[in-house]
Amino acid sequence: MISVNGKETAGAAGLSITDFLRARDYDARRVAVGLNDAIIPKSAYDGIVLRDGDRVEIVNFVSGG
Repeated sequence: MISVNGKETAGAAGLSITDFLRARDYDARRVAVGLNDAIIPKSAYDGIVLRDGDRVEIVNFVSGG
């Protein structure tokens, strides 16, 4: 299991960050992803595969006033 925004999440291990975001209906253009206390550049999302024990933080950007 991995931790996503502080909650244990099953079924995410083995997915790339891109695939994980798609599966959870996140728009990769509008989020920032941290993995194990490191900010991951969007260009690396396809090449990083989530593993059991990983800690993921997803920050979703919204606009408005």
